[in-house]
Amino acid sequence: MKVFVAGASGAIGRPTVRQLIAAGHEVVGMTRSEERAAQIREAGAGAVVCDAFDAEELREAVVAARPEVVVHLLTALPQRFDPKSDYLEPTNRVRREGTRNLIAAARAAGARRLVAESIAFLYAPEGDWVKDEGAPVWNDAPGAFGGAVKAVGEMERQVLGADGLEGLMLRFGWLYGPGTHYDRGGQQAEETKRRRLPIIGKGTGTFSFVSTDDAAAAVVAAVDRGSPGIYNVVDDEPAAVREWLPVYAEALGAKPPRRVPLWMAKLAVGGLANTFVELRGASNAKAKRELGWQPAHPSWRQGFPAALDS
Repeated sequence: MKVFVAGASGAIGRPTVRQLIAAGHEVVGMTRSEERAAQIREAGAGAVVCDAFDAEELREAVVAARPEVVVHLLTALPQRFDPKSDYLEPTNRVRREGTRNLIAAARAAGARRLVAESIAFLYAPEGDWVKDEGAPVWNDAPGAFGGAVKAVGEMERQVLGADGLEGLMLRFGWLYGPGTHYDRGGQQAEETKRRRLPIIGKGTGTFSFVSTDDAAAAVVAAVDRGSPGIYNVVDDEPAAVREWLPVYAEALGAKPPRRVPLWMAKLAVGGLANTFVELRGASNAKAKRELGWQPAHPSWRQGFPAALDS
């Protein structure tokens, strides 16, 4: 079928385009630069250079592609982030305004389904350490993360409530692989090698990871499978920081992470330090059951070394 991928040159977009083509779909990828458009064409897809904030330009691009399915992978994350700044606001704007424009364009094009990227690390820090899709979200999260959770909530409401479209939200876990912050040249890797990514407090914050290839595979599955709704797309092993961070450091060839008291971490990054002791993981049972999706890397234990050696 015909698929329009908005955000086709991003960390998830690149493997998504490749996997959609391999599955026999006709793909048009959207990006913001001609250089990246050329890379999309080299992968075997059509490409269009477009700004998601230009509603008319976006409408024309999507209508011209005549897709049956539109995939929303738009973000504007920086290569490096300062936890004391509002570094997530550009992506928040994309999720609020870009989503609205993309929904309007998808409707105008006569698309029947919209598959969109969300996050699986937004659950409120209460109760069980691993959450399903019905758990409350962390609307009062500290700092920039709180604003991001609210923007994600608005995006999800737009997609799931879009008249005439089957809206599927894929809540991805913490991404690792090429082009991510956990890639060998990414910020988290650099901080880990410098021993500046510590285990804070008891290190109980629980992370659910997913490789970019596995995230892309979930997008491909959602193109023609699954009922409208929300799906956690994460690996099989949610893990506390004290478990996964030493394994990640070892995969990088770095020294073991330091341990820092919570009060000291708060002096450096404020309330964001609480996520390293309070964050909840996510269950992938629904995605496996309803999308027929299985992660090729069922655990970060094998996934980290494989991604870093690729």
